[in-house]
Amino acid sequence: MNPSDSALRTADRATPETASAGNAITLTALHHQFGNHKKAQHGGPEALRGITAQIKRGRITGIVGPDGSGKTTLIRLIAGLLKATSGKITVENCDPISDATVLRPQLGYMPQKFGLYEDLTVLENLNLYADLCDLAGEARQQSFQQLLTFTDLARFLDRPAGKLSGGMKQKLGLACTLLGSPRVLLLDEPSVGVDPISRRELWKMVGELAHKGITVIWSTSYLDEAELCDDVLLMSEGHLKFDGPPATIIAGMKGRSFQLRDIEGNKRIVLKKALHAAQVIDGVIQGDALRLVLKTAGELPDLGHLGAGDKAHFVEVRPCLEDAFIDILGGGPGGESVLADHMPLARLDSSTDQNAVIEANQLTRRFGDFVATDHIDFKVKRGEIFGLLGPNGAGKSTTFKMMCGLLKPTSGWAKVMGIDLKSSASRARAQIGYMAQKFALYGNLSVAQNLQFFSGIYGLRGNVQQDMINDMVRVFNLEPYLDEEANTLPLGFKQRLALSCAIMHHPPILFLDEPTSGVDPITRREFWTHINGLVDKGVTVMVTTHFMDEAEYCDRIALIYRGRTIASGTPDQLKKLATLNQESSITMEETFIRLVERDDATRARQGQREMQ
Repeated sequence: MNPSDSALRTADRATPETASAGNAITLTALHHQFGNHKKAQHGGPEALRGITAQIKRGRITGIVGPDGSGKTTLIRLIAGLLKATSGKITVENCDPISDATVLRPQLGYMPQKFGLYEDLTVLENLNLYADLCDLAGEARQQSFQQLLTFTDLARFLDRPAGKLSGGMKQKLGLACTLLGSPRVLLLDEPSVGVDPISRRELWKMVGELAHKGITVIWSTSYLDEAELCDDVLLMSEGHLKFDGPPATIIAGMKGRSFQLRDIEGNKRIVLKKALHAAQVIDGVIQGDALRLVLKTAGELPDLGHLGAGDKAHFVEVRPCLEDAFIDILGGGPGGESVLADHMPLARLDSSTDQNAVIEANQLTRRFGDFVATDHIDFKVKRGEIFGLLGPNGAGKSTTFKMMCGLLKPTSGWAKVMGIDLKSSASRARAQIGYMAQKFALYGNLSVAQNLQFFSGIYGLRGNVQQDMINDMVRVFNLEPYLDEEANTLPLGFKQRLALSCAIMHHPPILFLDEPTSGVDPITRREFWTHINGLVDKGVTVMVTTHFMDEAEYCDRIALIYRGRTIASGTPDQLKKLATLNQESSITMEETFIRLVERDDATRARQGQREMQ
């Protein structure tokens, strides 16, 4: 989300009347403990530890924190789905448990996972939820008409919910949540898996609701998104670390956020050195530059020690909420990857063209009359991170599946390591490590059983197999979870397990399909530290993502829209394509939106000329 977009700034949405209308929710000394909960990563036995806060009526309040910080637990307590171990909750002057019957019509709750019936159509889902809300007759029809217009779902009434794009699913979930005109809206990570355009539309809709006086609680792991809230509750290990407007905490970071520009040589190695510097608490790649957060304002690391070249220089940049978030949590995870240190150099056949380790040529896939991908071309070099971006339904996942040998192209061809995926898919897949978009391991198997199963699939046997399993357990700190079912793991540990299962056979190519969707910044940095380390070992990475800061980590990007490549190049090259004359720089998210909108405008003009 672009923080400079005044149309979305929530501070402009709160009217004086709603801002002064008092508190919709009051939390007092709130504790919650799950019976046999024993993992330290969950915040010990207590999921919430003495939370006290007031949430104002008619505003958007973001609940922000790492995995296991208590965000979802807090939302479920407010909704009355859990009973607090101790403390008090008041929602619109009601207790969520003892006054549940009175409060229920005033609450709208949208859970973290898509909670509608995927085999029912849009209209059937709306009718079901209207029945649950006792909404009938003219009131039902009037609500449907308003919500369908509001969410732009009228075109999809007969479409099964499971066949909607990610953004449209979230809009349908929001529409069902709004039936009955709730006064408080609880949204648990509503934008996970949603592309930037759909996220912006979702924010506009929620902003209109807040402007009308509805209280919105928005849980999120995306800090650029939280920056748009009127207030944030920043949580860690069950504790409330900050409560107030984002601008307040951001102001405390003045003089501590810098970009290192005009780097010569390998920016990943420079980042690793920067994260070792005593003056730096956090750092990420931003296109051709690095973004660094300092321990103390103005105290920069020595450029000579970073090995960034004679032209490299620091430029102070505007601090953001993510900088403050990382600072409150004590800094990022650092630049060392135990995984990369453990992995050997990626093996390549002597006949493999290092400039085309992954290659797509006129790659096309049709489903009946629908063209999902339309003559896609690209080449990926050894040791390169190549990103596929695009809105939901643009064709990038279809492209990705063809590149992995999971889907046969209608025409054109794809190769990895020089192996044609159409004629030798199984041989090509042996060269690939694959992390699926959704958690694709066996949820009813334990962590140990998943490691055993997937290492066996990749042909590991005997002592070699057990040694590799032991290595993955050590590298990813999986020992405390070995006997737990995979679907009960915290999101960050699900991600660790999925990555460990994907790389046990030391593949030279790694395919990552939205690998950090819904993951907090600390876990995301840990993940990309491993990926950067693997790339330095010669591993080639292809990634899809909706998280635009993550797109900046890529060496090159192809932007897919309506099945076609509409732009390609480095992140900085794409930004230049979308930057207007009067602008010095724009975000990757704004770049994405403008290039898609520009393509729509070009196609519209072409259509008008053809009609003439």
